[in-house]
Order: sequence, then C-alpha cells, then structure tokens
Amino acid sequence: MRINLLIADDHHLFRQSLANLFTGSIQVVAQAADGKEAIALINEKKPDVVLMDIGMNGMDGITATRLISSDFPEVKVIGLSMHAEKNYIKGMLEAGADGYLLKSCTYKQLSEAINSVYRGNKYLTDDITRIVVDDLLLDNGREENPEELLTNREAEVLKLYAEGLSTRQISEKLFVSVKTIGTHKQHILKKLKLHSVADMIRFGIRKGIVNLN
Repeated sequence: MRINLLIADDHHLFRQSLANLFTGSIQVVAQAADGKEAIALINEKKPDVVLMDIGMNGMDGITATRLISSDFPEVKVIGLSMHAEKNYIKGMLEAGADGYLLKSCTYKQLSEAINSVYRGNKYLTDDITRIVVDDLLLDNGREENPEELLTNREAEVLKLYAEGLSTRQISEKLFVSVKTIGTHKQHILKKLKLHSVADMIRFGIRKGIVNLN
C-alpha cells in the first residue's frame, strides 16, 4: 500500500523538513505554498492525503479544505497547524477536514493520522479532542452567538461587506477570486440566516463589527 501525500504550508523550510521525514509507504508527491497551489497540484499529482496548514498567505487552509471537500471528495485533508484555538479547529472540521493535529505532534502521531484518514477514519489527537469536547459542553450551557459560527476568513469577509465593499473589491483586497468571495458570502448568509448584503451590513452595525465613526 502506498499513500501519496501533498504538503501545503507557506513556510518552505518547515515544508521541506517535513517532506524529508516520510519514507516507505507514505510518499510526498507534491508541496504547495498556499491553498490555491494545493488545489492545482491535486489535479496534477492525484494525492490521497493533504497535510494542510491554516494561516497561509494567499488562499488559507480552511477555504482550500472546503473547496477540496467539494471538488475532490476522495482526497483526505488533515489540518496541521500551530493554532489550538477552537475557532481554527472548528473551521477546519466544518470545512471537511478528516483530521487535525498541532505542529508540536510527534512523527508517530502524524503517520497514524495519515494512515487512519486514508482508511476512511477521522483522526484527532487527545489534546484536540479535549478542546472539541470542552467546546461542545460549553455550548450546551450558553446561548449561541451566531457570529461564532463563522470561520476567521468568513468573519473578515463579513466585516468588509459591512464596510460597504463590493465582492470584486473584497476579492482584490484579499487576493482571492471573485468566485471564492461569493462562496464565502453564501456561507455567511446561510450560517447567520440572512438574505442579502444589506442584511449583512445591518448585522455588522448591530453587532459592532463595523464602526460607523
């Protein structure tokens, strides 16, 4: 059994060092500096599993994971990040990631995760599982705050819409395609139960997301 692996991370030295660790049944077939490059390489290199960083320049890992889950459902994605905050973990899992590990994990854990998701399982390390479970327990005891449902990038897009920017202006500001911003907009509207950009602007003003002064 051979597992073809793609590593997406905007730190070249980390990416290369990680690639050098894998031997035997796990083969690194491609490396990408951001989500957009990763998606292009999936078409070319046909990886089985993608190790996906989150906070990359260009297309972030959450956006890329959502697009991969939609367009390449056979490809498994594992979030590999320095971020242990629940919003990053939740964002990746909601986007369709099959696993999530911190960059402080061991090589054994990383290998186990790759093999596990390749077989169709989900994989979270114990520390990540505790964060997820604690958040679920906390959610059961509080009133839901709708904007907490948004990923970091969705919250950023909401703020820019609330400030009056157009879809094209936002795409140029964030260096992503108009189509990607449109996708973010649809997710925002659905999660917040809104119907239009005007609703988003009113929501932003009401919640203090945008400052009118």
